Amino acid sequence: LARAGEMPASLPAKCVLTPHDGEAARLTGQVVPKATLHRRKQRLSPDESARLERMARTTALAEYVWEDQDLARRFLLGRQTGLGGERPIDLARSELGARQVEELLLKLEYSLPV
Repeated sequence: LARAGEMPASLPAKCVLTPHDGEAARLTGQVVPKATLHRRKQRLSPDESARLERMARTTALAEYVWEDQDLARRFLLGRQTGLGGERPIDLARSELGARQVEELLLKLEYSLPV
């Protein structure tokens, strides 16, 4: 995992997902609270780095599976029945949730039952 100070605080969700509908600010707030980002403007903490890494890992796998950035984005931002109606990008905030999203994506990739 990333150590404190490895990722700049300006990196969060904008580099992970680049949504066009205002979702970037909300996703950035999931990685680093807005007040913290405004106050600090330096580096991410270990927990923030881990959240960002999970979002990036999940996004990369979705893009690999869907072979299209827009399709991957729609998958990540949409509610998925295979995840109990949750949005994959929201689940990716925790390690367990990210693993559940990855498991679903791999089932889709290999045509396994979901």
